[in-house]
Amino acid sequence: MAYIITEPCIDVKDGACTAACPVDCIYEGGRMFYIHPDECINCGLCLSICPVDAIAYDEEATEAQMAFIPVNRDYFGPEVTGLGSPGGWDKSRTRAVDHPVVTSVPVREPAH
Repeated sequence: MAYIITEPCIDVKDGACTAACPVDCIYEGGRMFYIHPDECINCGLCLSICPVDAIAYDEEATEAQMAFIPVNRDYFGPEVTGLGSPGGWDKSRTRAVDHPVVTSVPVREPAH
């Protein structure tokens, strides 16, 4: 089980979670971040720091958040990025692509 990043992150990408993660299991996509479920150690630091409440523990996710369990998992598979299990994010592993669920969400303008 792992934490997941959900819909409020789309087009926000604050990034505080990536700095807080001790194992670098949060990867940057085009419009949001994704948590690698096999690399997450369930420490919860990302949850405590996210300014838009986009992070949830998968076993405690609401029905709407549950839709993002496969979004986070499948992002790393061959159908989306093909990253597999690289063992931690760094800028070289940033992909300007997103899961199809994310790309289907209309682009949001940033708050001013």
